[in-house]
Amino acid sequence: MKIYVLNGPNLNMLGVREPEIYGSTTLQEVEGMILSHCNDIGVEVECFQSNHEGALVDIIQDAFYKKIDGIVINPAAYTHTSVAILDALKSTALPYVEIHISNPMEREAFRHISFIRDSAVASVVGKGVGGYIDAVDLLVNYIRGKN
Repeated sequence: MKIYVLNGPNLNMLGVREPEIYGSTTLQEVEGMILSHCNDIGVEVECFQSNHEGALVDIIQDAFYKKIDGIVINPAAYTHTSVAILDALKSTALPYVEIHISNPMEREAFRHISFIRDSAVASVVGKGVGGYIDAVDLLVNYIRGKN
């Protein structure tokens, strides 16, 4: 099994950006945690981050052509704005789990809208960076249950 873990805009600033909301763990540390966990459970993983919507659409489409089994995605601000990312996810028909470090429902009203959530297998919110492990496990268990 191989999955992608995708991160959207400004997540490259983890550890610096609003530590009272996102904590002090860097994206590199989060990716290391994900890689270690996936190794432990026998899953190949590739992590990718971009501040550019089109690059995220490209990697989602790439997942389809490379026969990736599923996606964990933190679309960040694109959660609330990107029909393009939603359409890319839906067009691949790959299972995906939405992850957010904070709980958008406890923040500004504009963050309550998620274009991504309705088609997701699951959504993990407000669990800090540890939520990535929960999201990976939910995705892997979903895929294994279908096979």
